[in-house]
Amino acid sequence: MYKCKLCGRYVEDLTEDLASRIFKHLEEHKEYKDHKDVYDDLDTDAITEEFFEFVPNSCSLSYDANNNPIIVISDVRFGGRNIDWNEIKEYLMEYIDSSYEVIETTDVIYIGSDFPKELKGSEDTVRLKGANVKAKANATQEIPALLSFANNKRWQENFKSKHKVDAKHGWYRFTTRFALPVYLENGEIERFNIFRIEMLVRHASDNRLYLYDMVNVKKEMSNPLEP
Repeated sequence: MYKCKLCGRYVEDLTEDLASRIFKHLEEHKEYKDHKDVYDDLDTDAITEEFFEFVPNSCSLSYDANNNPIIVISDVRFGGRNIDWNEIKEYLMEYIDSSYEVIETTDVIYIGSDFPKELKGSEDTVRLKGANVKAKANATQEIPALLSFANNKRWQENFKSKHKVDAKHGWYRFTTRFALPVYLENGEIERFNIFRIEMLVRHASDNRLYLYDMVNVKKEMSNPLEP
């Protein structure tokens, strides 16, 4: 994954069209367009190094039989019998002020300061049981990739007065899929179970889209991924 030095937005590097998306992103910046004739003499690697900071991914990308993407999370960071959501809230603070593009729709999703608290204490989080608790907790490790490869965008009107500003223009939901490892007693990975989750996004009065929660996580009944 690459972080733009000009605006802080992240560009996912798990797809083969990385170069085209990097140049498309740079076209949004006056600093690049005003000196494009200079940069035309540089190759893609040099331009990427000039404008982007590389941020290592801890996940990988896989596809199912229908060529639909699955974000493979390689480690269970948040485990045990009881998930510490306060720990996860603190972890999520690292995402604040970052932004990510949904590849399918080109929507840019921002992470606001309200997100960690909302996810920790949401009705969705409180009602979770069993494996879905661990699944939601560990999905937070790969929010950038989950947003980048989300699909099935749909809109719903906001009916709650408390959200008349922060969700003035309504709500969007995107569906995304991920896989988590299941370990044998010797610590080796036996398989990866596949889950789907909805990224709940608010359309605020400033006309930006902000991630609000990750909801309705559900384990798929499809065949698990092999390690």
